[in-house]
Amino acid sequence: MSSVRPAGLPVVDAKMPAVLVLPGPVSRDDVAGLCAALQVLLEGGGGDRVVVCDVGGLGPPGLAVVDLLARLELTARRAGGRIRLRDPDPALHALLDLVGLRFEVEGQVEEGEPALGVEEAVETGDPAL
Repeated sequence: MSSVRPAGLPVVDAKMPAVLVLPGPVSRDDVAGLCAALQVLLEGGGGDRVVVCDVGGLGPPGLAVVDLLARLELTARRAGGRIRLRDPDPALHALLDLVGLRFEVEGQVEEGEPALGVEEAVETGDPAL
C-alpha cells in the first residue's frame, strides 16, 4: 500500500534543526529581536533543541558580531538548547577563538570523533596502547 502525500505540502525531516539567518551588518538594536526569534525557534523545536545560525551574511566580523553570538548562545542555553554556526567566515572563526568563545560549526567533526568514512587502521603486531 502506498501513501500519497497531498500536493503542495513540503516534506519536513523532523531531525533537521531550525535555521536562523543572521543578516548583516548587525547593530545593538538587532540583538534583542534576534534573541527573541531564537527563543521562538527553540520552543518549537524537537528534542534536540539545536538551532543553526547562518552567519554567512554577517559581513566582516567585529565585536558586535561576537556580542550577538555570545547573547544568542546564552539565550539558547537558558532555554535548554544550543546554537550551531553555518558558513562562518574564517576571520570570524579566528576572532571567536581569540576571545575564547567556542561554537559548534555545521559540518565540523566533533572533538575526539573521527570524520565520517575514516577508519583507523591497526597493524597486526602493534602493541596495545
